[in-house]
Amino acid sequence: QVQLVESGGGLVQAGGSLRLSCAASGRTFSNEDMGWFRQAPGKEREFVAAISRSGYSTFYADSVKGRFTISRDNAKNTVYLQMNSLKPEDTAVYYCAVKVGYTYTGADFGSWGQGTQVTVSS
Repeated sequence: QVQLVESGGGLVQAGGSLRLSCAASGRTFSNEDMGWFRQAPGKEREFVAAISRSGYSTFYADSVKGRFTISRDNAKNTVYLQMNSLKPEDTAVYYCAVKVGYTYTGADFGSWGQGTQVTVSS
């Protein structure tokens, strides 16, 4: 089992930037594909971005493509989510997770972290 701890959330104005971090411990991090999800109040959890174990392949939700960048540092057992041009609709709790299946739905991710709050003011 891998343990994940997210950090880096906060309050930012629209148009601003934040970088989220997800530190992993436990199983060998470099063997895991990883992803970020988010959940806004009253809404279902939604996929944001994913990255392959090597870091060479990435995949994004249409809603964040061109604004968010997922990356990883296997030497530091950490995956990142750089968020630029933030919008009020990006406000949510952001979670990282290990990709354990074939799809980009929450059912195919596990070992969820506790989440970090991102609030974007207009």
